[in-house]
Amino acid sequence: MISRVEDFAAAHGWKDAAVEPLKADASFRRYFRLRNGTSGALVMDAPPGKEDVRPWVRMARHLCALGYSAPRVMAADESAGLVLLEDLGDDTFTRLLAAGADEASLYNLAVDVLIDLHRRPASQAVPSGLPPYDDRRFLDEAALLTDWFLPAVGAPCAANAREQYLSLWQEALAVVRSAPDTLVLRDYHVDNLMRVAGRSGIAQCGLLDFQDAVRGPPAYDFVSLVEDARRDVSAAVREEARRRYLAAFPALDVAAFDAACAVLGAQRHAKVIGIFTRLHRRDGKAQYLVHIPRIWRLLERALGHEKLREVRGWFDANVPAKLRTAPPA
Repeated sequence: MISRVEDFAAAHGWKDAAVEPLKADASFRRYFRLRNGTSGALVMDAPPGKEDVRPWVRMARHLCALGYSAPRVMAADESAGLVLLEDLGDDTFTRLLAAGADEASLYNLAVDVLIDLHRRPASQAVPSGLPPYDDRRFLDEAALLTDWFLPAVGAPCAANAREQYLSLWQEALAVVRSAPDTLVLRDYHVDNLMRVAGRSGIAQCGLLDFQDAVRGPPAYDFVSLVEDARRDVSAAVREEARRRYLAAFPALDVAAFDAACAVLGAQRHAKVIGIFTRLHRRDGKAQYLVHIPRIWRLLERALGHEKLREVRGWFDANVPAKLRTAPPA
């Protein structure tokens, strides 16, 4: 793997650079840091057949064109799945928080990026041809819980119960369509955000994982930020982020926004429970199971919203409290 990265780097001016593998993420992508004296860059290796690098490259260029701090693409061999890109450093929000950085200031910076993005007309924010976050996609994601999690805890979902589950989700999702669509990055949380040295304002917020971006409801990225599957966000920070966002959009229907956050949050939590189970069962990545109890707590809180009363009833009937935990490792 490293040899092909070295060959690609050499072909684009980094022949004598030291190559350092970086920690892998949940995808099949791998990253390598290049160092040549005081200069540095990254190479993304996205194996063809397992990853398609083209959506990432396209979205990185789009975000940079809008003035956001996505990594600048310096060279790409899309057929080989190799991309030479700007190195934004190591200061992910996750690392900064672990080192004691102020939680509220980082979350406020992330909210300010969303405010700027959501103020733009869709014609500017959303690149042409981007797929919609339609009900079919939402339902397919929600079904990850019934199709992966429930079998893993010994409670496979009967066909009629699964059909009812998806029907109830479709009814609930109607409330998220009141706001105009915008660019939805989809994995907008502290693992995928950075503080970039030497930049100010919202440009100091680096954006990392956006290849799955879609056109959809603006509340989605907000709720994925403040209801993080991998860390507990304090109630005070969550509420301050909400107030900050709402203050930027005084004409926004607050009740509709809160309802959209509840429904989208619940759908996302159901999806992620299924994804983390699948990462364990299919891909052998058991490290994600530790987060599932937290996600269940987030899901149960979201299900308390009145717009999710029927969905909550389905969970009460089909997923009793004793099953609301991580599958066995």
